[in-house]
Amino acid sequence: MGANTSQLSELSESQSIRTLIGPDAVSENEPFWNQLISFTFTSPTCSADAKLLEEAVVPLAKTLIQNNPRSGNFGALVRVFLSRTKELKISTECQDQLFIWQAHNALFLVRCLLKVFIREMSEEELHLQFSYQERAPGTYDSICEDLLEELVSNLVHLIKNCVCVCFVLDFSVLRMLSDEVCLLINALSPLIKVTPSVSDSCNWFLCCSGGLWSVFTLGGVGSRPGVEQDQNPLPLSSQSLLLLLVLANLTDGADCPNPYRQAVTCFKNTQDSSSIPSPQPHTFQINFNSLYTALYEQQKSDQVTLLLYTLLHQNSNMRTYILSRTDMENLVLPILEILYHVEERNSHHVYMALIILLILTEDDTFNRSIHEVMLKNISWYTERVLTEISLGSLLILVVIRTIQFNMTRTRDKYLHTNCLAALANMSAQFRNLHQYAAQRIISLFALLSKKHNKVLEQATQSLHGPLGADDRSVLPDYKFPELKFKYVEEEQPEDFFIPYVWSLVFNSAVGLCWSSQGIELFSMDSP
Repeated sequence: MGANTSQLSELSESQSIRTLIGPDAVSENEPFWNQLISFTFTSPTCSADAKLLEEAVVPLAKTLIQNNPRSGNFGALVRVFLSRTKELKISTECQDQLFIWQAHNALFLVRCLLKVFIREMSEEELHLQFSYQERAPGTYDSICEDLLEELVSNLVHLIKNCVCVCFVLDFSVLRMLSDEVCLLINALSPLIKVTPSVSDSCNWFLCCSGGLWSVFTLGGVGSRPGVEQDQNPLPLSSQSLLLLLVLANLTDGADCPNPYRQAVTCFKNTQDSSSIPSPQPHTFQINFNSLYTALYEQQKSDQVTLLLYTLLHQNSNMRTYILSRTDMENLVLPILEILYHVEERNSHHVYMALIILLILTEDDTFNRSIHEVMLKNISWYTERVLTEISLGSLLILVVIRTIQFNMTRTRDKYLHTNCLAALANMSAQFRNLHQYAAQRIISLFALLSKKHNKVLEQATQSLHGPLGADDRSVLPDYKFPELKFKYVEEEQPEDFFIPYVWSLVFNSAVGLCWSSQGIELFSMDSP
């Protein structure tokens, strides 16, 4: 990199790179920077290439860490990138690719260096790397610009305004945000000043949400573990979705709720003309129809299922819209297929799919309508030929199959509870059941009764003392209330969701690579 270097083997020999990491300061106005960021290099598109790049960058970045407190060259590089981004709009209008090319290269250098910085130093030391400026030994300048905050804001601005301008630059921005900035937000949130201005924070989030949501609704989907760009035709969309999940699952600050989670919980439909202005901060609008279509068309990966769960559970506007749809089979069938192939899915993915069904079955209208939707020839259901069956009967079959799988394999009490709760919610609206579904319900009841009697017998045998044999007291008649269960998150859901989301980033992000030896947040057995 630098001076047209394009091979990893030449990286350490590049004079431009040596100048960047050396002890001598280079002002951002020097011609040197044009030479440094004028190179041709193919960015990694798989984890293996990313690992090779990082191995080549690590010794160079460590040298810069030693020299940057005196030279301030890292801050100068960041300012050069910021200056190039200011020219992007004009360059695009003039069809001049120079600034786009140089901005991409400058961002690529910043990303590679920050990746090592984050791993090698504490939060305070990392923050200082952005504040160092050229100074003589023994002197100190207490006034410095907050480059970190400006960099993050600039990247978010690029996502919103340059999505249709240059795919290469935007993919670099999303990688940068996914690979480093999410970690920076986590690590440096106590150090970054939070302005109390509602309008400023709204604008900052609207930039992020507008760009990420617009990209996702074009049809984004994340890849399954081990799948790289050659099997994932929409890497930009995948990175956007992963970044959105990371941001939305950040923990709240002591005096500052997570603005991303707030936005996810209250955004509205652009087609709803009756919507009144919301008093909630960070509110924005999106086309619910486009989002709904993207959700059911791409409902195959963990991250899309997790997004659907988040919207159903936390956003009442989106939940109401989904439950009002007359084509619910489009959304429910992919969820049922996930559960049907339970042995091929990780436990977290199955758990999220079941919670989605439980939330849907809390609505009586949904429980009635699913028995009116007739389906034909469900190809993925192979246990028995189902030429015609209602959506409700198919849902019953899949949930009961999941219960039986759990009883013989995983024995997860939470999975069991959610399955039975969903069936109980639907039970009052059972009608026109397929004969096979009715048989499976009877078989399940017989199995549960057998287990209940066994437990009751054990409990009776453990009782001490004589039982009253001549109890002639009259017992009143009781009418049991209708069974109804509602999903409630645990008191500290972040203990589950934060490791889950980051395991998805680790396994699914295209072209990103982290050392597995340094992972402490989740086990390598996680999805």
